This record gives sequence, C-alpha cells and structure tokens, in this order.
Amino acid sequence: MSAHMLSGRELATAMRTQAGEGAAKLADRGVTVQLAVVVATREESAWWYVRSLEKAGTNLDIACRVVDLGPEASAESLAAPLGELSADGGVHGIILQAPLPPGARLPQLALQIDPDKDVDGASPVSLGRLTVGLPAFAPATAQAVLRLLDFHGIELSGQRAVVVGRSAVVGKPVAQLLLARDATVTICHSRTRDLAEVTSAADLLVVAAGRAGLITAQHVRPGAVVIDVGTNPTADGRLTGDVDADGVATTAGALSPVPGGVGPVTTAQLLLNTVTTASGRSGG
Repeated sequence: MSAHMLSGRELATAMRTQAGEGAAKLADRGVTVQLAVVVATREESAWWYVRSLEKAGTNLDIACRVVDLGPEASAESLAAPLGELSADGGVHGIILQAPLPPGARLPQLALQIDPDKDVDGASPVSLGRLTVGLPAFAPATAQAVLRLLDFHGIELSGQRAVVVGRSAVVGKPVAQLLLARDATVTICHSRTRDLAEVTSAADLLVVAAGRAGLITAQHVRPGAVVIDVGTNPTADGRLTGDVDADGVATTAGALSPVPGGVGPVTTAQLLLNTVTTASGRSGG
C-alpha cells in the first residue's frame, strides 16, 4: 500500500491565476495591489517563506514590500511600522512574519494591524471572529489545509480529526475550521499522553508541531488522511515535514508532501486574500 499524494501545486496554480486576474482588473483601474511583510528574524525557514511570497507576488504584478527590522528589534520598534502600514492606503495586506525576537508577542503586536488588512489572520480580533463564525481571514496556513482537503475531495463532516499542535497560527484555527465543517476534533500537544494512541484513532490527522519526523507509521490508522504542515530546514538546505513521509506512506491512505503540499497553497491564499482586500477597498 502506498498513500495517495495530496499535492497542492495544481490548486496553488489555479489560485494564483485567480489572484493575478483580480490584480490585473485592479491595475486597469489604477490600483496596484500591495502586500507588506514585516520580518524580524534570520531563521532560514521564515526567509524561505518570505522569498517564495515575493517571487509569487512579482509574477502576478502584486507588489510585496518586505520590512526587515532584524532579530534585535524590540516590540516597540515592531509596533510602529505595523501601525504605519495599517494607515497607508496603498497597502492592502499586512503580515507579521514569525518567529519574533525575545519579548515580542505576536497576538499583542498583531493588534496593531488593521483587521481589514490582516490577510494572515494573526490578530486576536480576526481569531475571535473566526471562533464565533463571523467573517474574518483565518491564518492562511489553516485556510490552505481546508482548501487542499476540499480540492482532493476529502470528506470532513462526521470525520474524526486529530490536530497535532496548538499554536494560534495553525493548530487552533485549523481545529476551528474543521469544527465549522462538522468534523469531530481533538487537539494534541506536547503534554498529550500516549500521542500514538490518540492519533491512530483519527480519520484525518493534521500535523503542525514543528518537529521533524514526529509522526511515524505507528501514529497513523491504516487508510487515514495525513496533512503535514511542518516546514523544517535540513542541513543541506531542503525542507522536511513533521511526518516521517517514507514510513507513513505505507500506512496512510493519503498524505500531503513537504514541500509541495500545504506550502504553495498557503502562499497563493495570502496573495488571494490581499487581492480580495484590495478589491473591497477600491469598490471592486
């Protein structure tokens, strides 16, 4: 048995095409779609993500402004540009890229982002609206997980879903989105006892723990769908997921690859969210 690979590349291409068409329509009306990314780290996996976003945006005529404040930035020096970008009418989307320097907290800083420009769903305002079912952008990676599942025709209603990871960036919002689609959801984390016992009962397993190779074949029920959200850099410059792909592929019914699964969909989703915001602000 070998798991069906849930590639995100075809879906991401379609989403980028949609974003590009929207950006072109706005350009015809004199509006240049602009996404601002505030970065305060030297972590390679974060910069790999930022560079991929820049490249994708450039190809679609979506301007991507990177504000590099360096890893020594204070919380105060991060808050100021977020407020300035929120007030800038030429900026349509804002991302505060994790990880942040010591002492800087994402939820507190994200409050400085105009909720209408919070295209990565980082603000507690956006997350609160998501929790109670009001319109808001979910974190793009969480959105990408659901988009990928839908694209590949994975049934969610009534399914037993286990999410490994409880971050506000992926784990919690993915759980909220799955609940909204009538899945029965369990969240696991570093204090979960006998992780394999819990995960091996899942029809759908979403892994976003940030630990390379955490999930092995013993953690997976035969035939289960496994979505690997991990992006862990290797010594030779590649990316690897939180799932031992070679081992799990012999047990799971379907598995998202790293790279090429959730990642490209996340990038496309951010650009699409930014175009959506720009369209709303310009009356499109």
